[in-house]
Amino acid sequence: MAQLVDIGTFKVGQGQRPFLIAGPCVIESEQLVMDTAGQVAELTKTLGIPYIFKSSFDKANRTSIKSFRGPGIKEGLAILKKVKDHFVLPILTDVHTEEQATEAGKVVDVLQIPAFLCRQTDLLIAAAQTGKVVNVKKGQFLSPIEIGNAVKKVEECGNRRILLTERGSSFGYNNLVVDMRSFPILRNFGYPVVFDATHSVQLPGGGGTKSSGQREFVEPLACAAAGAGVDGFFMEVHPNPDEALSDGPNMVPLHQLKSLLERIMRICDAAKPRT
Repeated sequence: MAQLVDIGTFKVGQGQRPFLIAGPCVIESEQLVMDTAGQVAELTKTLGIPYIFKSSFDKANRTSIKSFRGPGIKEGLAILKKVKDHFVLPILTDVHTEEQATEAGKVVDVLQIPAFLCRQTDLLIAAAQTGKVVNVKKGQFLSPIEIGNAVKKVEECGNRRILLTERGSSFGYNNLVVDMRSFPILRNFGYPVVFDATHSVQLPGGGGTKSSGQREFVEPLACAAAGAGVDGFFMEVHPNPDEALSDGPNMVPLHQLKSLLERIMRICDAAKPRT
C-alpha cells in the first residue's frame, strides 16, 4: 500500500480518498486560471475530493517553435501564488531545469517532472532538494519498472514525498496506449500512483506542427484506472478546449467535469479496498 504523502492540508495514498490534479495545460491568462481554479475548487469541495490546482508557466516541449509556451516563470509563479492564496489550494506546476525547480519550489507545493525528462538526474535532484512533493511522470518510452531508477534519485536526496504518474506508453507512431498493469507495478515502489487521463489520450505530433488527441477516450480510461485502484487522477481541463493554446484536443471541457468525477468516484468506492 502506498505510504501517506502530505500535500497542503490533506494526505494522499494509503487508502485515502482519491485526489484530483486539474487545471488548464498552460497559463493562458490570469483570468482563465482564476476562473478555472475557482470552479474546480467549488466542485471538488462538493464532491469531497482533495484538489490540487495545476497549470504550467512554461511548456518547453511544444512540437513547434511557434507554439505558445506560457507567460514565463516570473509572471507565471506570481499568478500561481495568487491562486494558492485566494483559494487556499495546493499548486502543481511543471519544471524543466534545475533553476526552474529551485524558483518554483519557493511557491508551489508539487514540482512535476515532465515525462520526457524523467531520466534527467540533475533535474530530479534539484526538485528533490526543495523538499516539496515531486510528481514524476513516467516517460512514454519507459516500462513501469524502470521508473524505480527515478524514485531512487529523489530518495537519495532524502525526499520521500513522491508521486508517480502513468501517462501512457508510445505505441507505434503518434499514438499512446495505457497498460493497466502499470498501476500495481508503480505502487510497489511505495508511493501514491496517479493516472493522467488526458495526456494518455494524446496523439503526440499527430497534428503535424502540434499534438492532437482523442478526449472521447478520457472517461473510459479513467474509469478503468479507477477500477484498478489508483490513488489520484490528473486531468487538464479548460472552459473551451477547442480554443485552448495548448493540448486542447485532449483536455476535458470544464462543464463535463462534474459528471465525469461522479462516475469515477463511484467506481473508486466500489473498488475498495485499494492495495
